[in-house]
Amino acid sequence: MELELNPNNYAGIPDEYAHLETAKVVLLPVPYDGTSTWGKGADKGPKAFLEASLNMELYDIETQSEVFRQGIYLSEPVKVETSAEAMCEAVHQVVANYLEQEKFVTVFGGEHSVSIGNIRAHRAAFDNLTVIQLDAHADLRPEYEGSACNHACALHESSRKDNLIQVGIRSMDKLEEEFMDRDKVYFAHEINGSDNWINKAVNQCTENVFVTIDLDCFDAGIMPSTGTPEPGGLDFYTVLKFCKKLFQEKNVVGFDIVELAPNKNNPAPDFLAAKLYYKLLSYKFEL
Repeated sequence: MELELNPNNYAGIPDEYAHLETAKVVLLPVPYDGTSTWGKGADKGPKAFLEASLNMELYDIETQSEVFRQGIYLSEPVKVETSAEAMCEAVHQVVANYLEQEKFVTVFGGEHSVSIGNIRAHRAAFDNLTVIQLDAHADLRPEYEGSACNHACALHESSRKDNLIQVGIRSMDKLEEEFMDRDKVYFAHEINGSDNWINKAVNQCTENVFVTIDLDCFDAGIMPSTGTPEPGGLDFYTVLKFCKKLFQEKNVVGFDIVELAPNKNNPAPDFLAAKLYYKLLSYKFEL
């Protein structure tokens, strides 16, 4: 029997799986790109991600499941045109509201600063939170260009308040060393070509885990569509292997994916982001 798809829903899923009241998952787009300092376009990321998702198969081979049947509600996007601080607060409030409704909240950015409000909401809702950051950049500056809500500061607050574990880092300023726990940093050059680090990283987590994925954690050869691409990143299956282990052994309470700056001449990165999002949901609900 063919599914009755609706292109207005996430991935075109049938209406019966797209209602807030019954959906287990909320997808919140945040098309914000107010503080990026080199390449622009992350505000167009959610639209490109959603368009790619419409052309994605809904059966996951690895888990032999169709996770959309858990229900995925596509929220109205958070759109704030004023300050980064106002955007972070708006994201915080919207995510907190959905968490109060006992939804599994996922956010698709936008630049990495959108994670600040998202993490704040999850920190308030879940005790002793671990934040897993997959990223090319440390993002630990206390402030940048006059704002603590700059994309370069996305994980500074977490470094002070959460159990922060950083994976794939290969670009940072010396001043960020002060805020970094090197025993919980898995630099890209140290883990390249190996998965021996995965068990240690998962074992360093507390029970409740939030995952934030800056798409520039991936090698620029497969993910060139980011604001600040860096050579030497992670491959797709290494990230999936790590995430699968994480979802199997810990209580992942939410995640976001950020920094897709789409290139109309190369849609492949949009499809990587779409597939990654769906795989993470499959790991959460179908393992």
